[in-house]
Amino acid sequence: MKGTEMIFGIRAVVEAVEAGKEIDKILMRHNLQSDLSHTLFNIVRGTRIPVQRVPQEKLDHLTRKNHQGVIAFISAVAYQRLEDVVPFLYEEGKNPVIMLLDGVTDVRNFGAIARTCECAGVDAIVIPARNSASVGADAVKTSAGALLTIPVCKETSIAEAIRFLKNSGYKVVAASEKAAQNYTAVNYANPTAIVMGGEDFGISSDCLRLCDEIVKIPVFGKIASLNVSAAAAILLYEVIRSREITTA
Repeated sequence: MKGTEMIFGIRAVVEAVEAGKEIDKILMRHNLQSDLSHTLFNIVRGTRIPVQRVPQEKLDHLTRKNHQGVIAFISAVAYQRLEDVVPFLYEEGKNPVIMLLDGVTDVRNFGAIARTCECAGVDAIVIPARNSASVGADAVKTSAGALLTIPVCKETSIAEAIRFLKNSGYKVVAASEKAAQNYTAVNYANPTAIVMGGEDFGISSDCLRLCDEIVKIPVFGKIASLNVSAAAAILLYEVIRSREITTA
């Protein structure tokens, strides 16, 4: 994975986890069984670090070094907990906006969304532990450094994050081309969370059911929907526009 720092070997990965390094994910060979591999599983258990079992060929494709069946990917940022960020924003007296990305796996889209979030004054970005673009060097570069300044929360489940935000007083708005109402019809005056879906399958049905509003951005050409980063930008600036009108 170009632009992403990797750690090779079971002991090195164990030491990285124990040292508190920010790890995006760990790849482990399917049939790997050893005392050290069990030690690694025990250390990772209880953290939000996903471990994926993969074929030997995938590991060999990533590096020719002696990986011993284990490769870890290091994040370029220090993740924060949503449960810590939300009360802090309220204590700061903000009317917050949070962006949730449900399955956005393309690094360029992720970086572009993060850049727009920073420009639009978004208070945090939430990504899932699994099925998400890695916060590596490529993502940081595409974001023009925005990922180094805006809080990024990696949560076990986007659905659980939505539940938490709703219980914390946020209106949760999902974007879907199948929605009935236009994105301009929603009131964004209060704390708002915007949910954007992945490039292939959009927002999961579990997450859609939890959202307070589902909105669409109308398209008039032959292509059915906008790129996710473009759609995110439109929604975020609609939040800004509508709030400026409300406070004018």
